[in-house]
This record gives sequence, structure tokens and C-alpha cells, in this order.
Amino acid sequence: MKSHSIVLLFLLSLLTFSCTDNLTNLGNGIQPVSDQINVGTDTFHVSTENIFVDSMFTRQDSFLLGSFYDEKYGSTQADILAQVNCPIDFKYPPGSIADSALVVLYYRSWFGDQYSPMDVNIYEMNKKTFSYPSLYPTNLDPADYTDRSINLGQRIFKAKDPTRIDSTSIIFKLSSDFVNRFFNDTYYTSSSKFIDFFKGLYITPNFGSATMLNIKQIDLEFYSHYTYTKAGADTLTKVNNVIIFPANSEVRQVNRFLHPDKALIKQKLAQRDSVNYVSSPTNIQTQVTLPLNRMKQRMDVGINNKKLTLNSALLRVEATEVDEATLAQPIVSYMMLIKESAVDRFFNKNELPSDTCAIRGTYTTSQIGTTGVFENYYTFDVAALVANELKIAKENNTNPAENLKMRLVPVRVAFNSSSVLTSVKQQFLMSAVTIRSGKNTKSPMRIKVVYSGF
Repeated sequence: MKSHSIVLLFLLSLLTFSCTDNLTNLGNGIQPVSDQINVGTDTFHVSTENIFVDSMFTRQDSFLLGSFYDEKYGSTQADILAQVNCPIDFKYPPGSIADSALVVLYYRSWFGDQYSPMDVNIYEMNKKTFSYPSLYPTNLDPADYTDRSINLGQRIFKAKDPTRIDSTSIIFKLSSDFVNRFFNDTYYTSSSKFIDFFKGLYITPNFGSATMLNIKQIDLEFYSHYTYTKAGADTLTKVNNVIIFPANSEVRQVNRFLHPDKALIKQKLAQRDSVNYVSSPTNIQTQVTLPLNRMKQRMDVGINNKKLTLNSALLRVEATEVDEATLAQPIVSYMMLIKESAVDRFFNKNELPSDTCAIRGTYTTSQIGTTGVFENYYTFDVAALVANELKIAKENNTNPAENLKMRLVPVRVAFNSSSVLTSVKQQFLMSAVTIRSGKNTKSPMRIKVVYSGF
């Protein structure tokens, strides 16, 4: 009797398993193949190229001044053309006497050799000046603005000079001829009238190839005094005045950048196709070409020509040669991946990143598992950008463009107190990074996509 019970329980269990298995597959058994959702993954290599940039347009809040040579990226020279603003409707008190005038360069930091001597001259812009609403390129010709016939001041100094108490400013004392000519408040009735009178300063280094100053503020300071007699007193009281003429946001300044050995560096870097380069200011960017039409064709095959949804498309830009002990320049912290056709518009109009035009990437360092080996990279999710390009082609009843050209541009970013991105500007401080190219044999630049169709 006991053996019969065991056999009966076994048969019941077998029947139950069979029914459960049939129920599990029932949905797939009755769902048409055409209604199933197809999910796919793919990897697409991209092509890359170094782009040597002549200039940029930017409204800066600080400036580089000096020269620096990097064996990999070549020479960078930086000088400044700056208008200064006047105190509108200011009048010197009766009996005022002019004493002196100074140009003071305040700097927040320096880059390079802090003890390398720099020779800096300041000339008056005596030919023409800037129009405030206009943007000016960073490779403009100073000869259009000054003939250098009026030398306002000259100094030889070091970025960190132990003999100076104030190590964050450089003071240029201006000539008595300038003081006498400048002592005229009839030009202070408006900014435009003042700028017609005094067009601005051209500040340029004469020698030195190892130091860059990060200038945070430029002031022209004018000193005068007057005397008066207090009521009931027999002696004169002297009052000293200082009037500040700042190079501020209400007038125009342009940081000029030159790379005099660009042709040689371009030829040198072209010999290595396994890597590309990004450096600032206004030097090298990397063009990234996405194989747009090929991506569309392969994804269509993967989903059997169903309606395509692009879930993610991650472009990984891997940094290499990042040994900080041998780096001459700081690593680029932020880069924008921008449609090449929109680069100038994006920065000229102070736009913020948008998934269909410009995507921000942040320099990231992470450990591979627990190996103790670290990788350095930037990541850009181009899914929305690619999907938008495919959507536009579909709406126009055309095939997508064969390729979509993008540009990797080093940038400075700003955030508010809530960590919301508020501005993106082209980087003008010294920075650089070497990245693996589309032809790199170890790890070529590529896009990894996840897509689905239904």
C-alpha cells in the first residue's frame, strides 16, 4: 500500500510540473513574432583627427599673460588688450593737484616656473579701440590698435619674488607726461567719451618662456591731492585721492594667444595616429566623426526593421600618458562634445549643453575592479543627439547623413549654489590631455549602444 502511494505522488508531481511549464511558455506560444520586442547591443568605432584652432571668441573674467613652451604642444604666448572704465561724472575737487598714476596687475596664480624672470611692457592703444557689442578673436593683430610709440611702463619681475611683500600684484608706475595728460575730468561724462580720449592698454611680455600669470584684475590708479583750511584753523589740511579706472565687464578686453611654432608641432603630432590631442588655450581640439548612417543600418537589421528606440549610446574617450610626474600642463577637467557646425554659435551665444547639440564630459579616474590599476576617461551619452539626427532625416524622408562631425573642446564650467550648471566657456587657462584615437590598436575610441525595436 505504501509503494502505491509513492507512485501516485510521483505521478501527481510530474503532472503539476508539466502544467506549470506549459503555463510559463503560453504567452510566447501565442504572441506573434512581429509583436515581440527586440533588444540589441553594438559597438561602433569612430574616426578622429587633430584640429589646430586659430582663435576663439570669449568674454573672459581673467587673463593669461606670459609665454610657455611645452615639448609636446609647443609654444604659447599670451598678451592683453584692455579698455578701462571711468567714474562717470566724477569731478576733481577745486585746487586738486595730480601726483602719480599706476597700472596694477593682480594675479590669482601662475603656471610654470615661479622664479623665471618676465619682462612686461605696457603700451597705450593709440590707433583704435574696441566696440563693446562686438566679439573679437583671440588672434587679433595688436598693430591695428597700437603703434607702440607710447610706452607707459616696463618691469622685469618673477611670479614669486621673495623680496616683495605683496606677491600677488605687479605695479607699473606711469610717466609724468601721462599723469599730466590724463588729469582731465572733462572726459568723464560718459564711457564712450572717455574711451575716445583713452583707448586702452596693450600689455605684452618681451621675454621669458616658462611662466604664465593668471591675471584676475587690471586697474589704472590715478593719485591726486588737494588742500583746504578747516574753520577756525590756521593750517592747511591735505586730502589724498585715488581714483580707480578698472578693466571691468562694462568695457572690452581681449586676451590674445599665439602659437608661433604651430606648423612644426602639427607636423610632429601627425606622426602618431594612435592618439589625438586636446589643449588650451586656442590650440588643439579633436574632431570625432560618428558613422551615423552605418549605425542606423546595423540597428535596423538588429531589430528586424521595427520601430527603433536608442536606449543609450556611450562615447568613451580614454586619456593616456597621464603620469602627473611628467605632465607639463594640468589635465583638461571638462570637455564639450559639440556638433562641429554649432561650435562658434554655442560659445558666441553663451549656450548651455543640450543633448541634441552639445554634451559635457568630466575627467574621471576609476579603478578596474580590485586590480589596483586605474583608468582615466571622459564619457558622453550621444543617444539623444543621434536619435534626433535620425528623426530629422525621417521627417525629411531622406537617409541620415553618412557621418556626423563632432568636436571635443576644452571648457570652463560654473555652477550655482544648487550645483546647477550656469555657464560654459572655452578654456583659456593652460591645460591639455592626450586621448586614444579611433585608430588606437589597444583601445580605439568607440560608441557602445543599446537599442530596442517593437
